[in-house]
Amino acid sequence: MELLNWNVQWGRGADGRVDLARTVATLREMADADVICLQEITRGFTDMAGGPQPDQVAELAALLPGYRILFAPGVDRFGNDGAPRQFGNVIATRLPVREVFRHALPWPADPGVPSMPRVALEVTVEAGLPNAPYPVRVITTHLEYYSALQRAAQAEALRGWHAEACAHARQPGRNEKGPGPFMPEPRPTRAILCGDFNSKVDDVAYRRMLEPYADDNDANGTTNWVDAWVHAHPGQPHAPTCALYDREQWNEPPFACDFVFVTEDLRDAVRRCEVNGDTPNSDHQPIHLSMDTQR
Repeated sequence: MELLNWNVQWGRGADGRVDLARTVATLREMADADVICLQEITRGFTDMAGGPQPDQVAELAALLPGYRILFAPGVDRFGNDGAPRQFGNVIATRLPVREVFRHALPWPADPGVPSMPRVALEVTVEAGLPNAPYPVRVITTHLEYYSALQRAAQAEALRGWHAEACAHARQPGRNEKGPGPFMPEPRPTRAILCGDFNSKVDDVAYRRMLEPYADDNDANGTTNWVDAWVHAHPGQPHAPTCALYDREQWNEPPFACDFVFVTEDLRDAVRRCEVNGDTPNSDHQPIHLSMDTQR
């Protein structure tokens, strides 16, 4: 299973030009991906820097034939002309999809700073071999940049939703008589959580994501998260994912704020996790996770 994660800044590179085709070409050069997780995709915000096209979800569908494109807007509004103005996350996958959740992240009032609604998009896919499917939950998100208060609340919500999913996985609900929406869809404890956390490694959100759950030693407890890059590169400083090329927006040394977490029951499946530090085609750097799910 090959997964790519990238905050693509609506296809805007360090040169200021918006070009989603260039973005997709960069991703294709990195890997023949089964799952692509993207942040900062827009519909309708054509007035942003570089002038993105009106519907980037449709653009991605045309650029990625053979992939199912799933979109979750955090910002979901309508302009004066009635057209949608949306901004959020995409998961593109060519793996079979079993279930989709769109989680609105907490947005507590913090009037001293700018902020926007945020979202986590969760998709259960079937990895592995066709005759031996290996269900995995893939979640992509983008936490608040300006507000530490909101970012902490959002990390807490991500932890809570994962604990809930693990409880469903180990204690599934009863089925109502006959087929229908009450028929429970199996939920795996195995999960990948990736995105732009707007959180350096010493920030509360990053540290909170890695804290053990109180019930992690219980047979029916919650599976902890592991930073896949740290697991693949033990003892090394985290590779930077931001402020490498766009010196206009980021007037500070490069740092890591984009991460790929895997659950402990997937840790041994991680083959490699690498940051592409060569591309200037966003203000963030993409991450490539390669996993062995044919076990």
